[in-house]
Amino acid sequence: MICTVDESGVRHLTIESLLVEWMRNSSVSQFTIKLARASDNVWMANMSRRLVETGLPWAWTPGRIARHIAHRDCVVLTAYVQRRGIGFAIMHFGEDAAHLNLLCVDHDRQRKGIGRALIEWLEQSAVVAGTFDVGLEVRANNTTARQFYRTLGYREVGQVAGYYNGTEDAIRMSHDLRRVHLERPRLGEA
Repeated sequence: MICTVDESGVRHLTIESLLVEWMRNSSVSQFTIKLARASDNVWMANMSRRLVETGLPWAWTPGRIARHIAHRDCVVLTAYVQRRGIGFAIMHFGEDAAHLNLLCVDHDRQRKGIGRALIEWLEQSAVVAGTFDVGLEVRANNTTARQFYRTLGYREVGQVAGYYNGTEDAIRMSHDLRRVHLERPRLGEA
């Protein structure tokens, strides 16, 4: 279902309709972004284990990802080329802030705009929902990811000792969407 219409004829957008609108207005053509399905949890967990959680105990298991897919306050997006999952993002939406829990893009597909597209879609969803602060944590030694997030407007706001299994530090990053999204057209605007 793309949208619902209440008894007075008012149209209410759904996450699905926002995604369709974003894909229509974006320059993304070589891959498709869609909401995760319950059956996506296994490939997503395996990709996280292989690319994000290297050297750490497996935290983003198929069960944990399935719970996020089903959670009403989370949006889990996938990126596909034909029928192959090539990336995904998990964001939790709270009352005042959103948190990017996990972003993962296959090695051979990195630096092709997939991660940026996933984050832009989630950020625009946050703005539509009235949430303007997005936070995340990234491994302190992952300088490539830290630079990627900085190019998207995130700033480093702190360091958390032992965040990853008590053995590895994290850099906490934050993005204030008020400034950025005032300048960009919003979903549904031409």
